Amino acid sequence: MHLNLILYMERRMKKDKCNRSSGIGGQAVLEGVMMRNKDDYAVAVRKPDGEIEVEVDVFHGCMHGSMLTRIPFIRGVFNFIDSLRLGMKTLNYSASFYEDEEAEETKLDKALDNVSGGMGEKVLMGITTAVSVVLAVAIFILLPYFLTSLLSGYVRNASLLAIIEGVIRIIIFLSYVVGISLMKDIHRLYQYHGAEHKCINCIEKGRPLTVHNVMRSSRIHKRCGTSFLFFVMFVSIILFFFIRVENPALRVLLRVALIPVIAGISYEIIRLAGRSDNLFVKIISAPGMLLQRLTTKEPDESMVEVAMKSVEAVFDWKAYLEETFGYEIDDSWLVDETGDKEEPDENDV
Repeated sequence: MHLNLILYMERRMKKDKCNRSSGIGGQAVLEGVMMRNKDDYAVAVRKPDGEIEVEVDVFHGCMHGSMLTRIPFIRGVFNFIDSLRLGMKTLNYSASFYEDEEAEETKLDKALDNVSGGMGEKVLMGITTAVSVVLAVAIFILLPYFLTSLLSGYVRNASLLAIIEGVIRIIIFLSYVVGISLMKDIHRLYQYHGAEHKCINCIEKGRPLTVHNVMRSSRIHKRCGTSFLFFVMFVSIILFFFIRVENPALRVLLRVALIPVIAGISYEIIRLAGRSDNLFVKIISAPGMLLQRLTTKEPDESMVEVAMKSVEAVFDWKAYLEETFGYEIDDSWLVDETGDKEEPDENDV
């Protein structure tokens, strides 16, 4: 083994075992991975011909430059909205490589282009995002309330009803996650999700970004959107338990009105989880990280290569390792080691 690599390993083992947050994040897209570093983002997609296409662009949030994006519990609301917007945009981009080239423009497409001045695609994307949010609120927030209200004639205790509503909400959420994970296309998406996490874990553990190092890194990460959604479920249960009104119509309105509050609190929790490794954080992060075993799957090396391209397009991981861990990367280290294949270390997060 290369002498510099041995010295590197010795120095890394002396470091604190906590993850050093890199600040980058991303998501899986169709046959690819999107990575975002501040305002820059990159989408790497494995095209049907096997080549990897990488697009790099800048994304400014809906409140870009505003002080509101720096205020705790408020910034999370805008971050959530921006994540939805960018996520939908990059998903559409990746899907464009697999659309039927002979598909003709529909009457709806033409009508939207005429009304919006040629911005029909953006309008349609906005409508799709809005409908998705409405459906999510209806299924995961309002449906559990209405199902619980059917039991109000049998259960008189308001606290017990609030607990039952929370349990129903979690059951619906888990059923949804398990159900879509059984779909073949979603399974591949979850593999790319795993590749995204592995790349981030690799560099945050101080390892050079190589296929070998990425493959042996964990596919579970504390800052994952899956964990964020679990915190949303958990925070909503607590808020709806303590904040109550008697009028049924007001109860429905309250659940909708509290969604920004829930998102803001959940964002701060996931942000804390990504920067801390104390016992309390480990306990509250455990359910979400356990859930990630459903929403991430082990990728193959070709998927990892795509994720690495996305990382390298927006993030100087060599400079990060030098600044954070104190050593300079020698290019000779970037040749993958050969030999027995190591199993991914799922505890190395």
